Amino acid sequence: MPRYRFSEFIVSPRQRLLLRNNQEQPLIPRYFDLLVFLIERRHEAVHRRDIFDRVWNDVVVSDSALSQAIRTIRRALGDDSREPRFIRTVSRHGYRFVFGDVIEEPDVEVRIEPGARFDPGKLTTAAAPDAFEPLLDRIVRPAASTADEEDRRDAAERLHALGTRESLTRLGTRPGHIFARALLRDSRWDSPTAGDVPVVGGPAPLAVARALVALRLRRAARVAALRWAGASIGGGLAGAAGGAIGGLILAAAPGSSAPLAVVPVLAAIGGSCGALGGVGVGAGLSMAEAIARSRRTLALVAGGALGGAIVGTAVQWMGRWSLAALVGLTVAINGGLEGLVIGAAAGAGYALATAGIQGGLAAPTGRGRMTTAGVTSVFCAAGALALTLAGRPLVGGTVHAIARVAHGSQVTLTPLGRLVGDPDFGRLSQTILGAGEGVLFGFGLALGLTRRP
Repeated sequence: MPRYRFSEFIVSPRQRLLLRNNQEQPLIPRYFDLLVFLIERRHEAVHRRDIFDRVWNDVVVSDSALSQAIRTIRRALGDDSREPRFIRTVSRHGYRFVFGDVIEEPDVEVRIEPGARFDPGKLTTAAAPDAFEPLLDRIVRPAASTADEEDRRDAAERLHALGTRESLTRLGTRPGHIFARALLRDSRWDSPTAGDVPVVGGPAPLAVARALVALRLRRAARVAALRWAGASIGGGLAGAAGGAIGGLILAAAPGSSAPLAVVPVLAAIGGSCGALGGVGVGAGLSMAEAIARSRRTLALVAGGALGGAIVGTAVQWMGRWSLAALVGLTVAINGGLEGLVIGAAAGAGYALATAGIQGGLAAPTGRGRMTTAGVTSVFCAAGALALTLAGRPLVGGTVHAIARVAHGSQVTLTPLGRLVGDPDFGRLSQTILGAGEGVLFGFGLALGLTRRP
């Protein structure tokens, strides 16, 4: 693996160092990977799609993440987008490393003296007394366009380089400080020398938290919406598969009076319930992952639980009212608590399986994606098992309860119970069915959620 020398810079992929006149210029890992990728393919214009597949291959991010990365790299190289020496934007395509004299040489170990490392404190000391003020004015000024928003983010990253603590002190509570604090909090993840930006304990914590949530949702809205739709489709397909399999077993079970027509009926019921569950839980997980960076697991559990509870409660009452109004049946349909438990379980499993993925919304591929789906399905099965043991059945148990009170129904699940030794659709058969529903829903949800657009 060679290292690359150009102008006053050395890039060492093996040691993961960017040096400028033997002084280290820190970059977060993904930005360093992007710089190396552009240098490696310097003889061509690299398409944005190829960059996402190489640098962000395990997460999904918005297009603005790439623009931000390029801006940060240019700042580290002292480059100018209007007259680029190193990285040129190729309109409607991507980017190209354009510096002509790049030398590849053996990557010998570089020993950096402590005094030669990048020190943001030196920038603060060496800067003019008013170096902070122009940047602070930029981040508190309302944005009138997308370009203004990117300009404010650039200013926030420069303030982190000057000194995060000093920037917050000078910011104070001047007009516009709430959004400015939220922006500084968000941009610190992309600034390798940034300090902490506390929300709790700072001025107007609730307002800053709201502004931070709105900022992150706005930047990730399109990505989150695609994942939301994917989770709904995945949950629906899993539910339809479960319903179809259950219908086939029911129709073939000894002593069953269910016709083969029960297969598409149960598939439709399972698909509808799975899709609705995927809508709620998927929306909660997508928004939580887009919002949270420092407390990701807690946010995912809470988001999944909230989304599942909202949709579950809506389905619960709509189901009860529909049965009572259309066919005069009064059935204790569950939904709210079940959605909360399954959503929380899905959030916990998904968070555990993707704990090592950072910098965007997790989208592992290959074996990693299957592992994520498997772990999520196990957690959902555990949640479904707990609900069943507590006497709160999921879709199959609810269908059985409705069939028992409906005159002439052919979809009672008693024959399924007899297959496993229950005289009726008892505790053992309910437990097996509930766990199976949890496995299928969790697996389909996670596969849909992690699909790369």
